[in-house]
Amino acid sequence: MTGWHRDGSCITGPEDLGSHTVCAVMTHEFLTHQQGIGNDLATPMPQYRFPGLVPGDRWCVTARNWLRAHLDGVAAPIVLASTHERALEIIPLSVLTEHAVDVPTDPSSIDGV
Repeated sequence: MTGWHRDGSCITGPEDLGSHTVCAVMTHEFLTHQQGIGNDLATPMPQYRFPGLVPGDRWCVTARNWLRAHLDGVAAPIVLASTHERALEIIPLSVLTEHAVDVPTDPSSIDGV
């Protein structure tokens, strides 16, 4: 279950200092990039109720790490309708919409998945 509150949504609050507000569709390139910057999203961590992610999974990621991936050319596609408006404090709307996708039944149709 994704989200700061592990409730399946990218809802945030003042205690979410990382702003886990971007609903990203994982790609191999994004996961590799995140691991390279010290944010391992692939390894399960049951103590934090974190299953470990694989390409095609949707997950609420921090706006700063997603933006860093964008600037490095490996941004994951995002589900804009599920991304919290607080992400706009860090990422311009034009950048978010550039990467917005509708998640198909079979996410392997998304490049990089």
